[in-house]
Amino acid sequence: MNKISLAEAKDLQEIKSLTEACAVAMQEKGIFQWNEHYPSLEKLQADIEKRELFVLKDEEKILGIIVLTGFMDKEYFPIHWLTKNGNNLYVHRLAVHPSVWGKGYGKKLMDFAEDYARLNDFVSVRLDTFSKNIRNQRFYEIRGYQKLGDIYFPKQSENPFHCYELIL
Repeated sequence: MNKISLAEAKDLQEIKSLTEACAVAMQEKGIFQWNEHYPSLEKLQADIEKRELFVLKDEEKILGIIVLTGFMDKEYFPIHWLTKNGNNLYVHRLAVHPSVWGKGYGKKLMDFAEDYARLNDFVSVRLDTFSKNIRNQRFYEIRGYQKLGDIYFPKQSENPFHCYELIL
C-alpha cells in the first residue's frame, strides 16, 4: 500500500539518493534539469524542516517526493499569473525514483498536491518545469495546467523553465 506523508529528518539521505538517481536518469535522456548543485542536501533539509516535503512510500521505501509551499520565489515575480498572488500553492521538486517511472506515481503525487491545495483553500497550483522536458510539459498540460511564461535558474541550466498554473 502506498502512502503519502510528511518527510522526516531520518528520510533525508534516502531522499537525496532519489534525487541523484533522477538527475542521472534525466541526463541519460538528454534532460539536464537537475545536477550536482540542485537539489542540494541543504535545500532538501530545509524543505523537511519547513514541513513542506512529502514522500510517497511503499512499505518503507521512498518512491517519490514533492514539495508543497505557499511561498512564492522571487523568480516567479515577472510571470503574468492567471490568479492574484497571495493564496497559491507552489509545487517544487516533484520526483519519482527512475526504477518506478511510468507506474503512475507522478500522477499520484500531483493528485495529492491538488487535493492538498483544495483542502487548504488555495485558489491555484503553480509550478515550473524544464523547457527541454517535453514529457513533463505534456503531463501538466493534460492535467489542465496553462503555460504562462519562462523563468531561468542559471545554476541548473541556461535553458528556460516554463511556468504553469491550474486554477482550482
